[in-house]
Amino acid sequence: MKLLSKKKIKNISDDYDVLIIGAGPVGCVIAERFSSVLNYKCLIIEKRNHIAGNCFDTTNKKKLLYHKYGPHYLRFKNKKTFKYLSNFTKWNDANYIVKSYVNRDFLPFPINLNTLENFFKVKFKNPKRAKNFMKNKKVKYKKINNSEKYILSNLGKEIYEKFYKNYTIKQWGKHPSKISHKIAGRIPIRYNRNNEYVNEKLKKMPKHGYTKMFETMLKNKNINVLLNTDFFEIKNKIKYPKYTIYTGLPDRYFNYRYGKLKWRSLKFKFNTYKKNFLQSCVQYNYPNNYKFTRKVEIKHVTKQKSPYSVISKEYPNSFGEPYYPINDKENIKVYEKYKNLISKLAKQNIFFEGRLATYRYLNTDEVIEQALKLFDKIKKKIK
Repeated sequence: MKLLSKKKIKNISDDYDVLIIGAGPVGCVIAERFSSVLNYKCLIIEKRNHIAGNCFDTTNKKKLLYHKYGPHYLRFKNKKTFKYLSNFTKWNDANYIVKSYVNRDFLPFPINLNTLENFFKVKFKNPKRAKNFMKNKKVKYKKINNSEKYILSNLGKEIYEKFYKNYTIKQWGKHPSKISHKIAGRIPIRYNRNNEYVNEKLKKMPKHGYTKMFETMLKNKNINVLLNTDFFEIKNKIKYPKYTIYTGLPDRYFNYRYGKLKWRSLKFKFNTYKKNFLQSCVQYNYPNNYKFTRKVEIKHVTKQKSPYSVISKEYPNSFGEPYYPINDKENIKVYEKYKNLISKLAKQNIFFEGRLATYRYLNTDEVIEQALKLFDKIKKKIK
């Protein structure tokens, strides 16, 4: 990888085989695959002053590694994705434990038997007893078409009010009745004593951080990276090479032809404390208290040894960097119009991939998996 100085790029079509807009996970994976497998020359254009996108992590004055854009809890549904990333990093085993601050107590989340027993002040001899207990609390609906109905139909009003309702309003700026049931459905509901945040068994954290992993991925003489450069400032001055991979906002690419897609953003506040740990686990959710949604002590999963620890607080809002697509009917309808334009560009070997470009709520492993699939698709066409 070679970092280029900020300058006008005139001969991309002559000097490179692949143009990649965005140096996040998708951009890094695509560049690595093209350069390593096909020996293609790649140029990555990145608006920020660093690679790795929202996975970017760095150290503070106390040499503590922290996630600048919020925690990224890497887990794998697909072992092939894990095997691929293992070429660029060693791993720490990760134990993602989350608790919600409810009724002045920190209760296990997602909901499980331990949560139900603590919340309702009862004891269940087995899962069947718990299911029978909750059966009387569930609300019946003919059709489950939003997050409110999803939770009420599965867990009842009390759990909904204390754990989900206000958190959703803070996180999305909308009432749960206005949010797709798929959002609430991302969080498992368990009738066992598994306190872990995710269901996937393969949970890992890059031993030396995400940024280091992606830097290693880009260590190829065929890859050049241009940081601090807005693609749209030079878009009309360049000739496209053989292939272009775009990972940014779809509406921005088409100059908002059909209007702007809406996103939720986040603001972070970081504080460093001279203490080994301040929380009992990596994440505390605050559904009903404070303006922030959660406090994260990433040291629990980065496994750093230090007398200091970093706590981050997250404040959701509707302005700033895009983080979460708002997949309501209105925005989905707008995106479908852009999707038609995107499909036409594919015929010109211009491809859109990633959470931003496809307007999807994807986990990091899913993003990387999609990037690998896109490369395989292109490679087959080339052959």
